[in-house]
Amino acid sequence: MEQQVDQQVVVITGASGGIGRATAREFGARGAKVGLIARGEAGLRAAAGDVSAAGGEALVLPADVADYEAVRDAGRRAEAELGPVDVWVNVAFSSVFAQFTDIEPEEFKRVTEVSYLGFVHGTRVALDLMIPRDKGVIVQTGSALAKRGIPLQSAYCGAKHAVQGFHESLRTELLHRGSGVKTTIVHMPAVNTPQFEWLVSRLPENAQPVPPIYQPEVAARALVYAADHPGKREYWVGGSTVGTLLANKFVPGLLDRYLARTGYGSQQTGERRDPAQPSNLWKPADQEPGHDYGAHGSFDDRSHPRSYQLWMVKHRRKLAVAGGTALGLVGLRAMTR
Repeated sequence: MEQQVDQQVVVITGASGGIGRATAREFGARGAKVGLIARGEAGLRAAAGDVSAAGGEALVLPADVADYEAVRDAGRRAEAELGPVDVWVNVAFSSVFAQFTDIEPEEFKRVTEVSYLGFVHGTRVALDLMIPRDKGVIVQTGSALAKRGIPLQSAYCGAKHAVQGFHESLRTELLHRGSGVKTTIVHMPAVNTPQFEWLVSRLPENAQPVPPIYQPEVAARALVYAADHPGKREYWVGGSTVGTLLANKFVPGLLDRYLARTGYGSQQTGERRDPAQPSNLWKPADQEPGHDYGAHGSFDDRSHPRSYQLWMVKHRRKLAVAGGTALGLVGLRAMTR
């Protein structure tokens, strides 16, 4: 028996901005109780306001996901104040835009601790809460870059590849145990989030997502759908994600050469980067009052508000029935001629 969505307790990491922020709003609109984990106080307070305005209940849980004990304490507080956690969504990440040889070892380590171990920590805390009840859903926010590395994002790509392997291993263990706890992963396309304004960058020009770009609400709807339908091992969002992953499967060498030729230019806007732009690698960019970045980045005029590919995934059964019916009618007409 499925739980009513307006009774759900959801915890989201990286909830102060970008995809996490949009996802918090999406769950809030269903009346859920939402625990918000991130470091930035300004973003967290604003995210809580978004959830409340949408119709949900919010709990601010300041924590660095690279710190396991902090995440554990946040999870326990969510259970104590909101109730048993039904859904845990891992979103938090950081990165460095640069060639690998321009990334300092401690920076690479920090990206890995946040973008990979942050998912491990969140998952472990969620399992410790859910396994005794034999119930719950863990959703990992993946990326097309979890299966296809691109230039200038070696730290992020490495972390996302690690998340993919971790997800597959954990999923098989849960299946082996016959556990009622489910896990799935959602691979995202390029998304219009504030990350391009606050990540460490050593590029000569402003960083940008590789077009086509989607709005964070597209990603949020996909994560909520995955939480409702965790039986599927993974979801791909956006036609660009599907195209990239299929190309990588069948012609990976050709894709290597294509990305070597286009991957640098496609990730830069053509405008000179401000060397004084904020960075959230070591401290939150939104730690000061009035520095809330929200869910959207600066590419609204170029971003798609919906994904037709995701719509087809959500309605695949109806489409299959409609397609079968259409083929049947064609066959019937042929037989009666």
